Amino acid sequence: MSDLQSVAADGDAEYDAFEAFNRAMGAQGDYSPYADLAALRTRGDVQPGASWMGIEPEDGEPPTLFTAYGYEAVNRVLTDPAFSSAGYAELMGVVLGRSILEMDPPEHRTYRSILQQAFTRREMERWRDELVGPLLDGMIDGFVADGRVDLVRELLFPFPVRVIAALLGLPESDLPEFHRLAVQLIGVTADWDRALVASAALREYFATVLAERRRQPADDMVSVLAAADHDGQKLTDEEIFAFCRLLLPAGAETTYRSSSNLLFGLLTHPGQLAAVTGDRTLLAPAIEEALRWEPPLLSIFRTATRDVELAGVTVPAGASVSVQIGAANHDDRRWPDPERFDVHRERKAHIAFASGPHTCLGMHLARMETVAVVERLLDRLPGLRLDPDAPAPFVTGTVFRAPPRLDVVWG
Repeated sequence: MSDLQSVAADGDAEYDAFEAFNRAMGAQGDYSPYADLAALRTRGDVQPGASWMGIEPEDGEPPTLFTAYGYEAVNRVLTDPAFSSAGYAELMGVVLGRSILEMDPPEHRTYRSILQQAFTRREMERWRDELVGPLLDGMIDGFVADGRVDLVRELLFPFPVRVIAALLGLPESDLPEFHRLAVQLIGVTADWDRALVASAALREYFATVLAERRRQPADDMVSVLAAADHDGQKLTDEEIFAFCRLLLPAGAETTYRSSSNLLFGLLTHPGQLAAVTGDRTLLAPAIEEALRWEPPLLSIFRTATRDVELAGVTVPAGASVSVQIGAANHDDRRWPDPERFDVHRERKAHIAFASGPHTCLGMHLARMETVAVVERLLDRLPGLRLDPDAPAPFVTGTVFRAPPRLDVVWG
């Protein structure tokens, strides 16, 4: 029995980490937040409090929390060094360890340069050909003869986890527990104690993996991280553990949601699905439109390091800013009729992968995986469409968003 399987045996068999995380992230039924966010945005691009979460400033007290709703304001917060990511240390840093998530320039720049050595274009092409394609074919082989499937449960949810685990060189037998612990870890707001247990278990597990790779390097990401350096600076063991703990929730959780949201958009707009099926050059703009229309993550946080005037509002030093990615991506001053999914829409940069120094390190991997998923599905499941006998699908969540199910048929 592996170390991770031992943790599973000692855990609560009745506890569903995925369900608990989704509940904590607001996944409780068919609700779209965009109309509410649009109404709030009309009151100002930046406002004290966080009305969409039911948090209003105390009467007579200087506000310590602000929300940025407009595209320009959100982009300013993400790109202006006056706004820091260091606040993540207080919560996520406790369970992840000290990672680039909480670092600011210039330190962030140094560590990002080291970590990028594991995400080169050459490596991306190799992963696509040697790992992603064969893995997808094997998973689709498991249901192609059935004629119907829930794409989320059988493909979109487990696929990115298997990619990340393979990149880290982990045995397939550890996958279910590895995924559960990763979700339990990022669900720190749902259950603090379980998140701490998961963090410790993953650290111990990666310590064993790293020690083996230092003795005998392999063709995997842990070996690359162990050897990588920038101007003579290398990653410590704890920094590698922190990155590995961050990689699965960051790389798998959001990727499964973004690919699910794209397929939800295409399947609920059959004309656009037919257009992409007939002209694969439309797949890239379809991916970007889905990321804008239904980003997998709606909000992140920053902290003002000094007094800053933002969209005419003074944000004092030390105040937190809730950065509303979802609201920014639906700003009708930038995208007319933003609630409409349209793969033919004029391309403009969205903020689904954030912006500035903390632009998602794995965005090229996420795009590559999504292209591979959609192309394989269109090639191998001709006539792909929603199952008419299943309930209509919907996207849910107020922090992380994705459809719980996508029941489809083909042929």
